[in-house]
Amino acid sequence: MTECIFCKIIEGTIPSVKIYEDEHVLAFMNIAPVTKGHALLIPKTHRENIYDLTAEEAAQLFSVAPQIANALKDEFAPAGMNLLQNNGTHAGQAVFHYHLHFIPRYDETDGFKPTFETMESESSSERIQEIAVGIRAKLQK
Repeated sequence: MTECIFCKIIEGTIPSVKIYEDEHVLAFMNIAPVTKGHALLIPKTHRENIYDLTAEEAAQLFSVAPQIANALKDEFAPAGMNLLQNNGTHAGQAVFHYHLHFIPRYDETDGFKPTFETMESESSSERIQEIAVGIRAKLQK
């Protein structure tokens, strides 16, 4: 993927500030951080999003995630941490190479504002059960 900025970072043709690397994954500092310590973790194999990751690639990536989170926690002592991953433009994905954001949180004014609003039409017990049935059916395939 010669046009992918993250593939270019992996290849070394675009510089980055690396914090972890092994044969499968790379972690580096975000060049447009939302909070102090904002880092990214990516697979070295180009995968556009979560839908394209193999189970093995996901296992390799998430086996490293706690190490990255704990290193950030030890270095910055944040009050909490958000892990964020966007899939597709409607979800806010801007770079189409799977990446997991590590966003250390310090207080309400630290620059990151996640919000959730309950969808009343989807929140009844009956509707939640109905949705779960459909999902379970897809998982059994």
